[in-house]
Amino acid sequence: MKRTIIRIDEDLCNGCGLCVSACHEGAIRLVDGKARLVSDRYCDGLGNCLPECPTGAITLEDREADPYDEAAVQARLAGQQEVPHEEMKEPGTEPGTETPSDWRPGSQAPSRLAQWPVQLRLVAPDAPFLEGAHLLLAADCAAFARGFFHEDFMKGRITLIGCPKLDDTDYSERLAEILRRNDIRSLTVVRMQVPCCGGLVHAVKQAMAVSGRVVPWSVTTLRADGSIVT
Repeated sequence: MKRTIIRIDEDLCNGCGLCVSACHEGAIRLVDGKARLVSDRYCDGLGNCLPECPTGAITLEDREADPYDEAAVQARLAGQQEVPHEEMKEPGTEPGTETPSDWRPGSQAPSRLAQWPVQLRLVAPDAPFLEGAHLLLAADCAAFARGFFHEDFMKGRITLIGCPKLDDTDYSERLAEILRRNDIRSLTVVRMQVPCCGGLVHAVKQAMAVSGRVVPWSVTTLRADGSIVT
């Protein structure tokens, strides 16, 4: 059928990930640093993602596409939908299913923490370890939910943690200052599937808007059992 659906220009896409967060149907993912429409049937064609794109890479077009399938969207968001072929990975490569190569039974799993402190409100915006860093902004509950959190998310990144519900502070101000003062290469947000964790995502959006610095970023949401909400 012919209907209105989004189109993503990968040449214009800078991989910031804002559209991923804006899409309530989970129709967009970052693949190899570029936004990509996962499946036509997940896109309702309303274009909530358009205003979030800072480069104008997303537009609406009328073309032949599979009809929007709300039931499939709900199943996907609930983690019950079979993963489409384009999202599938080789067996054993799903984050959290592999064992670190340098881990041995009876030994402590290797730490991937690259700096101290880790609490966002305690990290100085001009700390030397922030320059040129790939940042991980994580809910402080996340590491308790996911077994191999260090290996899956902390490895190769500078870790900053916080809890919007408990910390009486505005994360966006500290993040904006970090973005202004440092050449941040990317920012990965890992949050739990609870409403209060949305404060982390909001803080990142505000920080980029205030600082004028947009970096490639993505959001991963964890369930209480540590599995990833796709």
